[in-house]
Amino acid sequence: MKKSVVAIVGRPNVGKSTIFNRLVGERISIVEDTPGVTRDRIYSEAEWLHTTFNLIDTGGIDISDEPLIVQVREQAQIAIDEADVIVFLVNGREGITAADEEVAKILYKSNKPVVLGVNKIDNFEMQDLLYEFYALGFGQPYTISGSHGLGLGDLLDEVIKHFPDQSDVYDDDDRIRFSLIGRPNVGKSSLVNALLGEERVIVSDIAGTTKDAVDTEFKKEDRDFTIIDTAGMRKRGKVYETTEKYSVLRALKAIERSDVVLVIIDADTGIIEQDKKIAGYAHEAGKAIVIVVNKWDAVDKDQDTMKEFEDDVRQQFQFLSYAPIIFLSAKTKKRMHTLLPMIVEVSENHAKRVRTNLLNEVIEDALAMNPTPSIKGQKLKILYTTQVAAKPPTFVVFVNDPELMHFTYERFLENRIRDAFGFVGTPIKIYARVRK
Repeated sequence: MKKSVVAIVGRPNVGKSTIFNRLVGERISIVEDTPGVTRDRIYSEAEWLHTTFNLIDTGGIDISDEPLIVQVREQAQIAIDEADVIVFLVNGREGITAADEEVAKILYKSNKPVVLGVNKIDNFEMQDLLYEFYALGFGQPYTISGSHGLGLGDLLDEVIKHFPDQSDVYDDDDRIRFSLIGRPNVGKSSLVNALLGEERVIVSDIAGTTKDAVDTEFKKEDRDFTIIDTAGMRKRGKVYETTEKYSVLRALKAIERSDVVLVIIDADTGIIEQDKKIAGYAHEAGKAIVIVVNKWDAVDKDQDTMKEFEDDVRQQFQFLSYAPIIFLSAKTKKRMHTLLPMIVEVSENHAKRVRTNLLNEVIEDALAMNPTPSIKGQKLKILYTTQVAAKPPTFVVFVNDPELMHFTYERFLENRIRDAFGFVGTPIKIYARVRK
């Protein structure tokens, strides 16, 4: 299931960040009564009527030619391009301004569904202020109050009506879909080109589910692959080339549609905090993961260099202990031949299912090796275990009391399952449940 994307757009100081924080349920955006506080797009997940979607807060669109304002306007335009539905926010107390009309002109060109939110209508007596905003040409305005949470339900009802079909279901085939994520200039495009140039058997370029993204299909040794484009770094001009922060939402979209995610690290510059943040999205999504250290040709090496770099990766990415690490160079093609076989292996592990009888034999051996702990005089009893899902492999352990399942013992069971069945490259989820 792919998530729809909603962008909150408007001129400065109409309450976009307040609405954003209200919808996502926590104070993520900085809220100050000062125009231009939100400097970049901010992303989070929101939910309404059991429908989850990605929400983008944007900097205010301003008509000034000041460099910072121009950059904010460009970032807002990117958010508009990425969105499925746009919430156009205006200040009900101030009426339509010239800046509102400029924003409206931008939104007319987007050809996206636009829901008009008239903010700062804090009580019923102010409802008549909405009629002026019909003149903007976006149909029914919805009066809301970000500070008090009024009217947001009606606004969201209208927003989700415009969501595209979210059933992003692929045919049940053996095709492996993988994406490359990472900060700018780590060599994602070079890796794609190296893969495709090496194989020279591109089947087709087909339109992806995100605007301007192209999924590239190719075949290698009778195996079908699709590279899911993370989009944006190519042919998007200076905004993407000069913005240090990677387009997170596009990476999230690619992750959602992937079986395998390649987390690309630049061997020359090493690991930075942004690498860990990007990898965390793939881990939380439950995808198979391969850590790819690119530009290995640019590193001065001795016999210990690779081991030292691998140790550093393991230290920095402790939450990805299951992910294999590949060192290669897209530029020189050195070790490129190791990449596709590893993608196949982790994809198969991600989809692997284990027979219940074999699984329980492993659990019984684990219990004999390390008996369950007692907490406050109560001992955890494991009755049986079964796999309930794949992609990622998900197990339910039926116990006498789930509260007695300490995370350290859960980790012990995960390690025993990995030892017995592999699962290299894929996260494993374990849930303790009471047997009914």
